[in-house]
Amino acid sequence: MIDPATLLTYLAVLTGFVLIPGPAVLLTLARAATSGTRVGMATGLGIAAGDLIHTCMAVLGLSAILMTSAFLFNVVKYAGAAYLVYLGVRAFLERADLPDLAPAARVDAGTAFRQAILAEVLNPKSALFFLAFLPQFVRPQNGPVALQLATLGVLFVLMGALSTGLVALCAGRVGRFLRRHPAIWRWQGKAVGTVYCALGVRMAMQQR
Repeated sequence: MIDPATLLTYLAVLTGFVLIPGPAVLLTLARAATSGTRVGMATGLGIAAGDLIHTCMAVLGLSAILMTSAFLFNVVKYAGAAYLVYLGVRAFLERADLPDLAPAARVDAGTAFRQAILAEVLNPKSALFFLAFLPQFVRPQNGPVALQLATLGVLFVLMGALSTGLVALCAGRVGRFLRRHPAIWRWQGKAVGTVYCALGVRMAMQQR
């Protein structure tokens, strides 16, 4: 079972991710703005379904590694930490202009769902993120590793679905707000970069 302190830290990090506009939010916002709330909701659900698949893959692959081998645990830990720091530095330095929120064509809900789930499942960056992010909140001494990974992954999926759902419902207002306050978008990269770097350092210092 995940200890309360670790769970609270994880939820705080997830809340930070939810509050900072990212690719999932922008895709949902674009779909909702051009094709309606229903299509925006379908897009968010597709992204969530893709993340759930990544969670299952992480549980199946990482649980055996983290439970059986101290060496492989350290390999995953340091590789994940390095990847998170890399993402952080890149996000911090990257020029972040507010993109065009409108895709070229309208789509129906079914098409939007299928496109979103395929885009998320086939995105290697998403797979690497789950492999790097989830293990740092796992403590083998706290019980079954697979259960801890599954719990963390499901919480990630639920909070992501909640955030994209709210964005789809408020697409017009959110889009207008981001256009009126472009500094929020410009600074989100630096905020995300700082969080990723902090997580990477924390992961590197974590003991098995």
